[in-house]
Amino acid sequence: MQAEPSAVEHPLREAVILAHGLWMGGWAMQGLRLLLSRRGYAAYVFDYRTLAHGLDEHARLLAARIAELRQPAIHLVGHSLGGLVILRYLRKYGERRIGRIVLLGTPARACMAALRFENMAAAERLLGASREIWRSLPDDYRPQRELGVIAGSRPWGLGSLVMRLPGTNDGLVRLEETEVAGMRDRIVLPVSHSGMLVSTRVAREVAAFLERGAFDHDGRGAFDHDGRGAFDHDGRGVFERESRGALTREGR
Repeated sequence: MQAEPSAVEHPLREAVILAHGLWMGGWAMQGLRLLLSRRGYAAYVFDYRTLAHGLDEHARLLAARIAELRQPAIHLVGHSLGGLVILRYLRKYGERRIGRIVLLGTPARACMAALRFENMAAAERLLGASREIWRSLPDDYRPQRELGVIAGSRPWGLGSLVMRLPGTNDGLVRLEETEVAGMRDRIVLPVSHSGMLVSTRVAREVAAFLERGAFDHDGRGAFDHDGRGAFDHDGRGVFERESRGALTREGR
């Protein structure tokens, strides 16, 4: 896989930092990083130890990573816990140099599944220092920058193994848990919590929001919050190579 650009390369290109979620590493964001790189961004992955620290320390490390970059505009994309790290960074360090923000399956309001994990015997090993994060929700920070939310509606995930999550959910995070104060746009796609990381439709929507501050919605307009019409898109698929070298989707 193509290596990340160095921190001093292409200082005039817009940068994107991608933050992964709980139990994952930087590898989880490489597909999205590659696609955004091919769209002209200087794309970087923020890799951090999700179980080792709380949000304040994660945010400090993200601030240090941002400080290394020379680009004048830096967009932020976070999956799940990575989105909470981004919100904490914005609260503590401000929004100077920050462009647009996209959160993927981030439980900004609450996380019913994580609270259920906390009651299990293996909670310490499963959640580590992140236990305090789930107890502290909701995060009511209202970013001044344009922020978009992508949520999933395919209930396949760890959450479904320990409880039946009510309502629309991605198998770990419920739709209503993804609401962020002041969000500019939100779209719901038929992907699971982890599946959204390998969905080219999700990747295209991320790129659309970074480029113009709104999701594509296949021309349908902003997300209707009662969910009607939101699940008619074909969001199935896995990454495959097109002849021109981009990433596309094929039905499963």
